[in-house]
Amino acid sequence: MIQTVVKRDGRIVGYNEEKIKAAIRKAMLQTSMGEDESLIGKITDRIGVTGREQMTVEEIQDRVEYELMKSPRKEVAKRYIAYRDQRSIARRAKTREVFLEIIEAKNNDVTRENANMNTDSPAGMMMKFASETTKPFVDDYLISQEARDAVKSSYIHIHDKDYYPTKSLTCVQHPLDRILKGGFIAGHGESRPAKRIETASVIGCISLETAQNEMHGGQAIPAFDFYLAPYVRSSYIEELKNIEAMTGEDLKELYNEQLDDFLTAPVEGLTGKNRYRQHAMNRTVARVHQAMEAFVHNMNSIHSRGGNQVVFSSINYGTDTSAEGRCIIRELLKTTYLGVGNGATAIFPIQIWKVKKGVNYDPKDRNYDLYIEACKVTARRFFPNFVNLDATFNTHEKWNEKDPERYKYEVATMGCRTRVFENRYGEKTSIGRGNLSFTTINIVRLAIECMSYLDKDERIEHFFAKLDDVLDLTARQLNDRFQFQKSALAKQFPLLMTRLWNGGEKLGPNDTIEPVINQGTLGIGFIGLAECLVALTGKHHGEDAESQKLGLKIISHMRDRAVEFSEQYNHNYSILATPAEGLAGKFTVKDRKAFGVLPGITDRAYYTNSNHVPVYYHCSPRHKAKIEAPYHDLTRGGHIFYVEIDGDATHNPKAISDIVDLMHTHNIGYCSVNHNRNRCMDCGYEDASDSLDQCPKCQSHNIDKLQRITGYLVGTTDRWNSAKLAELNDRVIHK
Repeated sequence: MIQTVVKRDGRIVGYNEEKIKAAIRKAMLQTSMGEDESLIGKITDRIGVTGREQMTVEEIQDRVEYELMKSPRKEVAKRYIAYRDQRSIARRAKTREVFLEIIEAKNNDVTRENANMNTDSPAGMMMKFASETTKPFVDDYLISQEARDAVKSSYIHIHDKDYYPTKSLTCVQHPLDRILKGGFIAGHGESRPAKRIETASVIGCISLETAQNEMHGGQAIPAFDFYLAPYVRSSYIEELKNIEAMTGEDLKELYNEQLDDFLTAPVEGLTGKNRYRQHAMNRTVARVHQAMEAFVHNMNSIHSRGGNQVVFSSINYGTDTSAEGRCIIRELLKTTYLGVGNGATAIFPIQIWKVKKGVNYDPKDRNYDLYIEACKVTARRFFPNFVNLDATFNTHEKWNEKDPERYKYEVATMGCRTRVFENRYGEKTSIGRGNLSFTTINIVRLAIECMSYLDKDERIEHFFAKLDDVLDLTARQLNDRFQFQKSALAKQFPLLMTRLWNGGEKLGPNDTIEPVINQGTLGIGFIGLAECLVALTGKHHGEDAESQKLGLKIISHMRDRAVEFSEQYNHNYSILATPAEGLAGKFTVKDRKAFGVLPGITDRAYYTNSNHVPVYYHCSPRHKAKIEAPYHDLTRGGHIFYVEIDGDATHNPKAISDIVDLMHTHNIGYCSVNHNRNRCMDCGYEDASDSLDQCPKCQSHNIDKLQRITGYLVGTTDRWNSAKLAELNDRVIHK
């Protein structure tokens, strides 16, 4: 007798004979003789009694066919068989439709889920085929029923679900010094330790690219200036040795002498060792510039993930005050300002300037001149962004300005916004750690479902009850994914688990990664705080003080629950201000279908990114900073504050430093500045005019605006999905 049924997705459910009766009845109604309840009952009873204790759906349907063919109603069997075929075709139709859109290189939200990925290329198409076929497998076999139901009902979104079966981790901050000093072996490639700046630059590129192929998220270098500085000195010594070889002079006393800076200057009029020193310095600076130029060019041309995507890379710098570190910073800024190729703005790496009072923020600070240069570069090239090391939640008790390795205690950021710093299971640091996975909660839907309560207090009370349920579910889902990830073997990540992830070097090739990955974070994200507040109070936090108070209460509650989950599951749970790109319109479409068009909630093609004031809301940069700042302390899994400014920022770099001042004053963790920049897609010409229709250089009309999407730049908006394009069109200047 049948007791349980194995469904097509692998779930085991109780046997329900009514489903068999309904299917036979539907087939009978399509014949001239109509239904026969007596025959339906006999066939159903026979199948139920004679079947095995557990059978699959397909096996039961085969039995139905067999019994109908034995019966006098063979025409019903034919209808039933035809119905099965139609259902099978229908199940495959959606996959077929998606595949055809990929094959035909259609510009839609499936192919434009990630603006940094070229899904029109053969490798990109192959990646998309794999992605779209893997996600259903994950739904069917790797996540729990409650998580599957929550995704289907648009309560949560599991990010990078297509990478779930690979057990890969999201991102990591590269301890580049380990590779530069010790070399590495990854796959079939092997690298010796670096000796000169050119080699160090190339190895930095290789490290980022190799790790990108082992992980599903971004790659970052947390202290680019500190890591590369020693190779400025070694290259300088190499230049001095070249002079020794040509002149016969002994210049050993110059090898390690204290230098204030590496600056080029004419050698005319100089004699003796002063001349040799300046000549070597000029040669060294030229080499450093070429190395920085090569690094930036490589990060915009080296492809990963089967050749369809440049590395999603970030570099943090700005606090190395040594002569060598300053040289790295200065030449990096110079090459970024000049651009790549035909002078185009470099999309990668995302550059992040580490703002630190006493180091580079005030006029008396050693690196203040470089900070001003960074603002000038940002005014033209959008990068660097700025991370605030002085924010109360970004400080480290071990940081000491005299410590040559103080960078270990400086927070570093992924360009999109991901932050890793606090650590319950090891040293508090950003280095050698990253996010393991993250899942986003649709807090807008939870609020919409509570709108039927007319009393506001009751409405909010029910919202928090719903939020707690989904938070509990999300924590379980992330823990389930962690349990799956931890079973991966170290040899599956040959670079990550030998040189990059803290503690990975202690693992043998066939050891699981379980002992070390708990130093990473599990992110609980959220989207649409503004729309959530409109549903609950009628106004968003940018326009109403009471709504702001409630918004802070909501995210504070999420933060507190994350702390509880960390204790309960022994993980580093954190709250993330989700960088919603592909997700931007997914929740909205489903919620509008379920609840209709609700003014200020579902009436646009997108939900507002995380805790931001809506992009269409007119306000000053100061007001925006005041509203969004408190959320940064609550979202330690990652956050960003941005401001839209108008005009040609290249003529007004002070506008950039003014925004950084807002960040510093209001205890904001991370910020970026958006401004107008047109680009000719044919020749690379750029300017900041309000509307450029024809390129003055090549007369092309193929003009695009360079734009920031979720923290990173995109060279063409052709790759943006419809929701993000709608958001882009709604953006207003903050003034």
